[in-house]
Amino acid sequence: MLFDVRKYTCRPGTIAKHLELYERMGKAPQAKHLGQPVLYAKCETGDPNCYIHIWAYESAGDREAKRAAMWKDPDWIAYTQESAKLGALEKQENSLFNDVSFYPYKR
Repeated sequence: MLFDVRKYTCRPGTIAKHLELYERMGKAPQAKHLGQPVLYAKCETGDPNCYIHIWAYESAGDREAKRAAMWKDPDWIAYTQESAKLGALEKQENSLFNDVSFYPYKR
């Protein structure tokens, strides 16, 4: 399994508006192409302006194909345009991880 771990930091005071926009416009087209995330969560302690989501893929090729299809979806493009207009996102970090043999990921 390949896990795409994404951490986003919003400008102070904008995370609620950003997550509301995602729920309203981004969630459906993203789930249509990527399936359900392993985790989608906002920070409880530490930086209150950040959230993460983790997506599971069969391989790098699976990730590439699914994300390419998502970026051709007009509904996803509309969401990203509205997100840019909102201007809440300040920083993005993402890393790819593989599961280990002694704790294999089970769907």
